[in-house]
Amino acid sequence: MYSALRIPRSEFVPVRHLRYHVRQWGTPSPDRAPLVLLHGWMDVAASWQFVVDAMAEERHIVAPDWRGFGLTDGGEVDNYWMPDYLADLDWLLDHFAGDTPIDLVGHSMGGNLAMQYAGIRPQRVRRLVNLEGFGMPLLKPEQAPERYGKWIDELKRLHRGEMDLQGYADVQGVARRLMKTNPRLSQDKADWLASHWAAPQVQADGSTRWQILGTAAHKVINANIFRVDEALALYAAIAAPVLAVEASDDSLARWGGRYTLAEYHERLKSVPDARVAVVQDAGHMLHHDQPQQVARLIEDFLR
Repeated sequence: MYSALRIPRSEFVPVRHLRYHVRQWGTPSPDRAPLVLLHGWMDVAASWQFVVDAMAEERHIVAPDWRGFGLTDGGEVDNYWMPDYLADLDWLLDHFAGDTPIDLVGHSMGGNLAMQYAGIRPQRVRRLVNLEGFGMPLLKPEQAPERYGKWIDELKRLHRGEMDLQGYADVQGVARRLMKTNPRLSQDKADWLASHWAAPQVQADGSTRWQILGTAAHKVINANIFRVDEALALYAAIAAPVLAVEASDDSLARWGGRYTLAEYHERLKSVPDARVAVVQDAGHMLHHDQPQQVARLIEDFLR
């Protein structure tokens, strides 16, 4: 199994009505705000371990488990809204950074949130690295009625138990799932991630299954449509330099032409100071596939 080089510690922080789990590496410094790492959808803060280990520099690093993921409370809700994550992040930065601007890195959903947050609170972000946080395809207002209907239907399916997350007989089954989703993931990393991405839970029949550390409510779509004009307004308000990092495999190909890299690059033109970098031989989970490349890009940019 993969052996972590930098050993993290856990802290639980009260955030609004939740008990937020935060993973940390390094020692806090009164002269320097932490590097904050934001994980993606159906992921956990521990997912950053490979990149943290690949970094040349020792510094204080903070990585929260988003609400309803990892060891952070889910809040006993049946769906999640993007603005809640943004408010949660603001609370966390009050605790860990105070008024000192941070360096912010986000992957996928975490990258999207990092971009939005940097537009909402530009004074709190010194530099921003967005790993494959592309945003969403354009949705038109006339799609709203169907979307609201789908949201209600999915809530009903959730309450009937039809959207429950799959369990696994053992941790090896979790590792196999991770490797199936990401064929580049090596066995040693898969084994390590599996023990942080899932945990054994006793079932109603008394048996034990390994369950993913994420609530099924995350699978329910947001009722509101994605507004590109709103996203561009947030991008335009970003004061920090932005490094937008892509994997060499085109992750947006999954949208079947409904959203392309060219469209994403066009959106990035709204960011006052943005540049693009590509990680070679990597897919969407580029921080697992090529942690050394990702760590080098982050550290060079933050300098």
